[in-house]
Amino acid sequence: MRVDLGQLGRFAFLTLPNFSMIAFSNAIEVCRMANYVSGRDAYHWSVVSLDGAPAVASNGLGVTPTRALGEADPFDVLFVCGGVNVRHSVDRRLADALRRHARRGAVMGGLCTGTFALAEAGLLDGYSAAIHWENLSSIREEFGDVIFTDDLFVFDRDRVTCTGGVAPLDMMLKFVAARLGRALAARVSEQFVVERPREAGERQRVPAAVRAGARHPALTKAAALMATTIERPLTVEALARSVGVSARQLERLFRQHLGTSPADHYLSLRLDRARELLTQSPLSVTDIGIACGFQSASHFSVAYRRQFGHAPRTERALA
Repeated sequence: MRVDLGQLGRFAFLTLPNFSMIAFSNAIEVCRMANYVSGRDAYHWSVVSLDGAPAVASNGLGVTPTRALGEADPFDVLFVCGGVNVRHSVDRRLADALRRHARRGAVMGGLCTGTFALAEAGLLDGYSAAIHWENLSSIREEFGDVIFTDDLFVFDRDRVTCTGGVAPLDMMLKFVAARLGRALAARVSEQFVVERPREAGERQRVPAAVRAGARHPALTKAAALMATTIERPLTVEALARSVGVSARQLERLFRQHLGTSPADHYLSLRLDRARELLTQSPLSVTDIGIACGFQSASHFSVAYRRQFGHAPRTERALA
């Protein structure tokens, strides 16, 4: 179902426990500022939870007023607001409620890790979707019927998904531009001292260690190649050939710009991926070790303990 963003002016924000306050606030504040700048009530919104009790965000704060989802004012879009430990917040009751509202014709949205809730409810099968970069690897492994992108936010028919942080501000400005015009959306952006609203096709910012590689094209390419070959790691020599430098030069670039060796950086990427999968996916510890390029369970355990101070199974127990 193709959706006209200009016709969508009523939003419900379903807050899950430990939701991201910054993602939530950036989305709502665009609506408030659009009303202020336009001088009319172009947007209406409500904050809801399943039972009507304010959810506590990851920063320890709640939002009032919060109403029960079943008692919410009519809405066009239901945004699921996620954050840390989202897997623990998604149960059958939530999934049933989301499916029910989707059947009623609501546009379904996800902010930050709220996308996971939509995927778990089966509401993203066959759709493209966005989620915070920390969760991309594990969610791709788990939901093969969903096309997860690296984009900041994605509009795909009657699904609207967004990464975290300030990206919801960029996304909501697209709603404003469609409903009230680009000129007014620009005025809203100026009120927030946003120099340039980002587009849907722009990718999320990568971790700081990888961003540092932008100082040298070969380093950037090597870091990106490492991130896409976690399961079958390449040798330093093969990496160097792929980016057009010698192994010695690649070693020098990593030392100079990242303060580490290519091998150690590669290992850190693989272990970070393993940690993500241990805490956010149902894969077995053995399968995670294989998925992260370790030849044996013992090698995986030793490397993981050296990096994080405890074994993979301990990490799984703590999740």
